[in-house]
Amino acid sequence: MEKLHIPVLLSEVLAGLNPQPHESYLDLTAGYGGHASEILDVTQNYKDSVLVDRDEFAVKYLKQKFPPTIKIKHTDFYSAVLQLFECGMTFDMILADFGVSSPQLDMESRGFSFKYDSPLDMRMDQTQARTAADVVNKSSERELAEIFVKYGEIPQGRAHMLARIIVHHRPINTTRELADLIKTRLHYHSKIHPATLVFQAIRIVVNDELGQIEKTLPLLPKLLNKNGRLGIITFHSLEDRLVKDFFKEASSFGEESTLEIINKKPITAESEELVINPRSRSAKLRLAQKRH
Repeated sequence: MEKLHIPVLLSEVLAGLNPQPHESYLDLTAGYGGHASEILDVTQNYKDSVLVDRDEFAVKYLKQKFPPTIKIKHTDFYSAVLQLFECGMTFDMILADFGVSSPQLDMESRGFSFKYDSPLDMRMDQTQARTAADVVNKSSERELAEIFVKYGEIPQGRAHMLARIIVHHRPINTTRELADLIKTRLHYHSKIHPATLVFQAIRIVVNDELGQIEKTLPLLPKLLNKNGRLGIITFHSLEDRLVKDFFKEASSFGEESTLEIINKKPITAESEELVINPRSRSAKLRLAQKRH
């Protein structure tokens, strides 16, 4: 099958999770199976492993790629965790890669990137109703400014200016229209396109990305077997801060701690990977192990 997505930090994930024959595996953001295929090649345990993704296109790909004995769930990772918890399932390894997949960015129709002139969409799960166009065109000026500050970490003054510009030029229907509006109206020098953080903020809101992470993290130790390993990959500081704080709290009770942190500092991509996959430059991997 055609390889649609290069998994980030693959060798580091394999070293950290240390898969062994017959172990069970849960991938909460399986995407196009890059990490999963390497791990399952070692474990050969398909019947006790679960792959999850909220993207219908990814789920169809996974069903073609893997044997029918593996469980594949088309849902968001928080809902999947609740379902698995209710079923009493536990795993030797859990991985969550919170990044946007390359196909989502590269498929023009998905509206994640301003490289293309696409409808403002940005939904990871295309069955949900709310799109980026709804956020841009239906939020008040104050709500937009709050979104840009909270999820784009844009300074308040600039966030309010951006919100005002957007409200005064609505309706805005395409990614290019929004990006060009911001670029022409916002005069400041930056290494990144001035719309980058705005797009990040809108995408996070559309997909409730941080809310999903906050609700999911406390449940993950309950899905791990004793000595089970947990790996989480993040791509921006808002995500990483949530994971870092959770790991710190879960490991702070001495012998009573739920988790033991494997790597004190996040693992980042080596220079060789950055050449092959530039999108890995912002990826951070944190690892922990279940104590009891």
